[in-house]
Amino acid sequence: MIYFDNSATTKPYKEVVETYIKVAEDYFGNPSSLHPLGKVAERLLTQARELAANLLHVKPQEIIFTSGGTEGNNLAIKGTARLLSKRGKHLITSSMEHASSLEAFQQLEKEGFQVTYLKPDKNGIINMEQVEAAIRNETILVSLIHVNNEVGSIVPIEAIGELLSHHPKILFHVDSVQGISKVPLNLHKGKVDFCTLSAHKFHGMKGNGILFVRDGVRLTPLFSGGSQERGNRAGTENVAGVVAMVKALRLSMEASKTELTKLTELNEWLKQKCESITGVMINSPTKRSPHILNLSVLGVKPEVIVQSLGEHDIYVSTKSACSSKQAEPSRVLLEMGYDENRASTAIRLSFTFENTMEEAQAFLSVFTKIVEELKKVVEK
Repeated sequence: MIYFDNSATTKPYKEVVETYIKVAEDYFGNPSSLHPLGKVAERLLTQARELAANLLHVKPQEIIFTSGGTEGNNLAIKGTARLLSKRGKHLITSSMEHASSLEAFQQLEKEGFQVTYLKPDKNGIINMEQVEAAIRNETILVSLIHVNNEVGSIVPIEAIGELLSHHPKILFHVDSVQGISKVPLNLHKGKVDFCTLSAHKFHGMKGNGILFVRDGVRLTPLFSGGSQERGNRAGTENVAGVVAMVKALRLSMEASKTELTKLTELNEWLKQKCESITGVMINSPTKRSPHILNLSVLGVKPEVIVQSLGEHDIYVSTKSACSSKQAEPSRVLLEMGYDENRASTAIRLSFTFENTMEEAQAFLSVFTKIVEELKKVVEK
């Protein structure tokens, strides 16, 4: 099997699954319970929080455990907007955000908020000047994706954070679900107030995530019913999932120290080889995350290529997994200025540290033959 759909989800590390099972079987107590089994679970949760904070170079009290990226984005965006609505009702984001952010803003518009959607340039970038031009007296939140989940473009978070540091009443949320362990981001240097992470994007289990909330910053909870996570996220904590997630984060951060160069080389090699195939166009920008490569096979439906590759036990996707079953053109590519033909024929390759050059070569051989065969069918 060749798995090039790691932006949709990664395979959990074997050690992570083993940790999950061990904690779920032996330390299943509710961490809010007063008896010894509950105290053990609470201690594991505390240790996981401290380790996560250490890995992200933040304080333990700045870590909130969530169910994943969607919840984290919704909690940061809606929780901030609703808390600060009396201060102002203007929000800034971009038109190339993940659906979990974009739809949260659309919902807030129905509640009376005004949203400015910044348009990316041809490289999928939102720059500091765009953000600065959009700021109003009533602006309360800027929310931007760090690494775009479809094309891998990288937004200059630290530069934008520095700009926003001169506007202390505006909070800054970053969706770093795709960036973590692949594109370094210093949360404090970037003046970030909220940052969303999702376990299953770095070889953890699905259903777990982290929301970094800068010390001193408040938000309105989405859930009612308990005082867990310092009152920010009611509900019994998934201790096994949390412990497994933090282990996955540690392993992924360690791998990034030695494997990022290899990942970059694999990505660039595939880009050069794929763009030499007649009819194949590269959509990802030159400066991109090392784990994403987006391309189009003009005139060929992407789902046909996905299924054809699947018959060879090779797995890729058409766009974001959350919207891959929708037949519409890629919203991100349209926003970047590509025409409908290009945006309707895109596929995404996404890698992880465990992928190899041998896999890339095998993929290229099969992919080239599939494209040649499908192009003949289209031309008839």
